[in-house]
Amino acid sequence: HTLANGIDLDYFDPAGIYANPYTRRAPVAVFTGAMDYWPNVQGVIWFADEVLPALRRRRPDFEFFIVGLNPAPAVLSLAKRPGVTVTGRVPDVRPYLSHADVVVAPLRIARGVQNKVLEAMAMARPVVAPPDACQGIAAVPGTEVLVAATAAEFVSSVNAVLAGDEPA
Repeated sequence: HTLANGIDLDYFDPAGIYANPYTRRAPVAVFTGAMDYWPNVQGVIWFADEVLPALRRRRPDFEFFIVGLNPAPAVLSLAKRPGVTVTGRVPDVRPYLSHADVVVAPLRIARGVQNKVLEAMAMARPVVAPPDACQGIAAVPGTEVLVAATAAEFVSSVNAVLAGDEPA
């Protein structure tokens, strides 16, 4: 038997009104997920090491928020870097998704449907993710999701979103 994976579209309604959790108005990318799960840990470390520096060279005020429960020590250490915030557990991820300029899912290891991608898409946010994180999701690459496999592709896609050139 095959079971479809999905999320609650009423709960992740982009028309909802959510208080802005970001304290200043700067370009923001957000990642949401359990932060003690190795693929998530590896993904945010890779993004912070390989993508974030290039984004901050172009936009020094660019911020990367890592939102999720149980941040591993390696994730907590990322908060020492300029432009990185690690929230830990939050009562509701929807405000973080709703007010983010872009949602990133920089997973280096991704198997199965990624609910974090579905949640961001349901909230009508631009999503940048590698090909493996998009498998099993009926979304048109370049139109409904930006697919980026390399650091350079992530940088290019996030900059395109921030410039207003993201998919409709």
